[in-house]
Amino acid sequence: MDMKTPPRSPLPSGSPPPPRASLTARLRNHFLAGILVTAPAAITFFVAWKFIQFVDERVAAFIPQQYHLPFSIPGVGLLIMVAVLIGIGAFATGLVGRILFRLGERVLNRMPLIRNIYGALKQILETVLAQQSTAFRQVVLVEYPRRGIWAIAFITGVTEGEVQNLTAQECVNVFLPTTPNPTSGFLLFVPRQDLIVLDMTVEEGIKMVISGGIVTPPDRRPEEVRSLPLVDTTTEDPATVGPPTDRRRDAPTVGTGGAASPAAAAAGQADGSRALERV
Repeated sequence: MDMKTPPRSPLPSGSPPPPRASLTARLRNHFLAGILVTAPAAITFFVAWKFIQFVDERVAAFIPQQYHLPFSIPGVGLLIMVAVLIGIGAFATGLVGRILFRLGERVLNRMPLIRNIYGALKQILETVLAQQSTAFRQVVLVEYPRRGIWAIAFITGVTEGEVQNLTAQECVNVFLPTTPNPTSGFLLFVPRQDLIVLDMTVEEGIKMVISGGIVTPPDRRPEEVRSLPLVDTTTEDPATVGPPTDRRRDAPTVGTGGAASPAAAAAGQADGSRALERV
C-alpha cells in the first residue's frame, strides 16, 4: 500500500498568518526608498550645477565678446578662475609680487574703513587656510546654556590677550554653532578643564549640527572606554554637598557592578587631555 506523507504546514498550528502589506503601503515604501536613494545625489548635482553656472556667468563677463565660443561649455569659467588664482598665487610668492603686495597693503591700511575690513578678512583667511592651524579641527562638548546641558562646539584657538589676562583659568576659544545654520553662532571663552574633546571629525560634527541630531556618527572608541561616562550631571542635595569638585569621573566607584576598569577611565581621560594639549 503506497503511503504518502502529507505536506507540512509552513506555520505552526494555531498561529495566524502574517498580515500582508496592502498595495498602497508597498507603493508608499517604494516611493520613500526612491527618495532616499535619489534625493542626496540630485541635490548635490543641483547645487554643483548652480555653482558652476554662477562662476561661468561671472567669468564670462570679464572676457571680451570676440573670444567667446559659439557654444557653451559648462565649467570653462571655473577652470579659468582656478588658473587665474594659481597665477596670482605664483606671482605673489615671488620677489616682485611680494614687494607690490606690500605696497598695496600699505595703501589699504591708510584708508579708514577699508583697513578694518581688509585686516579682519586677511587674519581670518590666514588662520583658517594655514596648514598648521588647529581652527575647526576639533569637536568638543561644552555645557551651554547652563550646567547639565551639553552642546557641540568647535575649537578655534587658544585664548590670548586681554581676555586671557583677566581670567584665572586657561581658556580656549570655542565656536558654538546654531542649528540648522552653522555659519552663525556664539564665541565662547571656556576654561580648558571644562571641555570634553570628541573623537568625531569636524565634518561629522557639522553634519550632526545641521541635521539637528538626526545624523549621529558612531562611537569609535574602545569598548572599555565607551562604557565609562566621563562626566556626571546628577543633581545633588545642596545641604549634603561638600566643597565644589570637578564632576568628571576619573575612575568608577569601587564595587559598582558593570563599571569599567580604572585603566579604561585613565585612558579615556588621557585621550581628552592629550587632544586639548595639542590646541
